[in-house]
Order: sequence, then C-alpha cells, then structure tokens
Amino acid sequence: MKFKKKKSGILEGDLTPMIDMTFQLIAFFMLIINFSEVEKSEEINLPLSELAKPPEEPPPYKIVLNLDEDGSVKFGPQIIENVDIIKPVLTREITTAQREGVALPEISVIIRADRGVDTGLVQRLMNKCKDEQLESFSLRVNESLR
Repeated sequence: MKFKKKKSGILEGDLTPMIDMTFQLIAFFMLIINFSEVEKSEEINLPLSELAKPPEEPPPYKIVLNLDEDGSVKFGPQIIENVDIIKPVLTREITTAQREGVALPEISVIIRADRGVDTGLVQRLMNKCKDEQLESFSLRVNESLR
C-alpha cells in the first residue's frame, strides 16, 4: 500500500489495490461454489411420491435430463426439441465419461420429468438411452411428507 504525503503532513493510504483484491476474491469464490441445485430446472414440476427416498450415494457419473411437458429435453443450457434426436448429446456425454475413466455401466441417467408428461414419453426417452448402451436410470420426484 502506497502512502502519499499531503501538504498538511498527513499520510494517506491508497486503498485501490485492496479494493481490487477484494473484488477478485469475491469473483473467485463465486466461481468455485458448488451449487447442489444445478441439476434442477425451475420449469419442471416433479410429481409427488410418498415412497421416494434419496439415493444412498451419488453415482460416479450422471447425465441429468429434464423432460418438459411439451416433449423437449433440457440438458444443462441445451434444449433438445424432440426425444428422438437426443443421440448426439448422449454420445458426447458417454465419450466424456469414458475419457474420465468411468465405465459405461457406472454412468447413471437421471430423468426429471414434469408431472404432466405422458409415461410413454418417459419410456421413449429411456429407450433412446438404452440404444446408447446406458442401463442405470433414476427418476426424480418430489418427496411428499405424510
């Protein structure tokens, strides 16, 4: 911190570097925060279930697919308009998982389907995943308390 001597003989500190460092630290911590709610899409209204319970441990690699009421699939920021054209996304994710050393049976597909989605559409999505040799599925619901 630099000190400047004014005409009156008082030393003043230059706070600019300290303020810059503070903003850099704030930006750094904002980037490294692990948001556990990242997989959630606010537009998806999950069905209620009294039997639902969270998994014992998280899967080694997961692919979270949000199935909207209109039949579109949201994968992160990407929107796939139709379940039938999801193959390139699944192929890319399988390749990424394999580069990270995760075997194909260890990849878990998590489907978050809107409560208004037809069951047949969920099955079609699961079949598209099975076509890519994915075998482990989880369906997310809202846990209702008794």
